[in-house]
Amino acid sequence: MKRYFLILLPVLVFSWISLHCWAAEPTKSDDIAAAARSFVESMAKEDFPGASRGFDTTVKGAPSPEAVGETWKSVTAKLGPFKRQVGVRTEKSGLYDIAYVPCEFEKSAIEIKVVFNSQKRIIGFWFLPARASTEYNPPFYVKRSSFQEKPMTVGGGEWALPGTLAIPAGKGPFPAVVLVHGSGPNDRDETIGPNKPFRDLAWGLASQGVAVLRYEKRTKEHGQKLAAIKETITVKEETIDDALAAVALLRKTGDIDPSRITVLGHSLGGMVIPRIGALDTTISGFVVLAGSTRPLEDITLAQVLYLASLQGSLTDADNKGIETLRKQVAMVKSPRLSLSVPPTELPFGIPAKYWLDLRGYFPPDVAKNLKHPMLILQGERDYQVTMEDFQGWKGSLSTRKNVEFKTYPKLNHLFLEGEGKGSPAEYQKEGHIPEIVIRDIANWVRAR
Repeated sequence: MKRYFLILLPVLVFSWISLHCWAAEPTKSDDIAAAARSFVESMAKEDFPGASRGFDTTVKGAPSPEAVGETWKSVTAKLGPFKRQVGVRTEKSGLYDIAYVPCEFEKSAIEIKVVFNSQKRIIGFWFLPARASTEYNPPFYVKRSSFQEKPMTVGGGEWALPGTLAIPAGKGPFPAVVLVHGSGPNDRDETIGPNKPFRDLAWGLASQGVAVLRYEKRTKEHGQKLAAIKETITVKEETIDDALAAVALLRKTGDIDPSRITVLGHSLGGMVIPRIGALDTTISGFVVLAGSTRPLEDITLAQVLYLASLQGSLTDADNKGIETLRKQVAMVKSPRLSLSVPPTELPFGIPAKYWLDLRGYFPPDVAKNLKHPMLILQGERDYQVTMEDFQGWKGSLSTRKNVEFKTYPKLNHLFLEGEGKGSPAEYQKEGHIPEIVIRDIANWVRAR
């Protein structure tokens, strides 16, 4: 996975996370759709020299055909063999032309996003969750007449982010929650397949009298600008700065009680909650949904091994990819890790600065030094952030009287219900966060 700033982390080694490589092939016409289809076809045929031919020489660190091949094979190792392309759609974004190529693999469907610069060269490609095929149907517990939504802008300047505030009807001031995304280029609803867990949370909590602010993640809204500075980015720029800006925005928003603002982090967002709290001690409380406590590199390897176990027998390419990842994880842990270590020697091509910033970070230890009330929630069927992570929180914080813990036996990483062993295919089934989770969070927030 080559997209540094869309870190995969506490999510499936591909599912929410985009894979990003700098690859390029000049287009011979303005037919962006045809060029994107051809690019994907070359990878599907394992013609990696053809897929990577004509890299844009202005892009630093363009990968070799072998690196492109490694990325493609890591996808097929998780999703099974490529089956077919099922269409293409295009859009314009500033100077860039973007093509989305929906593709079917044996185990799941995804979209491959291909971005062309003004010279009609491919400057990047991403593997994204399949676009939802149905409109959002609110769960039964949403009372649409009990709240309204209005547009908001989180932050300012070059990193300003469009957002939405769901605010209860009636007279405020209301308690409020800021939603902080998991890994990847998430939209404000944290959309994956037909599911929108952040909209479930926002509309469900607003129906319970709690205002909710959600916003586009920086890696989605400003992905191209971030690509140019990828070697300098840490979780601060990826996630923390915007969460703090969202809190600051709510404090000066009418009908919001500035003394009752809670930050809710999911997955990566949950992992960095203690760092957010250390930077803003006046936040009223924190909710952690599936927040990891193990080192990122360990979670990364564990996810790959888990998904490999679902496949049964592995190919030589699968085993080679796993062995390469083991070596890359060892480099992350090595005292030899420095800013000079090339991304190709690190998991998924994530530059060294990101790993160095997280070195030694154990979220519960940082949380022990905070005074904020916390609610730690975990799905017991989550194979990405597991009960081991939950025990990490509980082992360090169980003596704190203002920290509460709860698990849900049937829930997965998205806090959706299921049965049996979790798998990527489960995320493509439409569902909603159960009412009990919404009520647990709403009751806790209102009690602050």
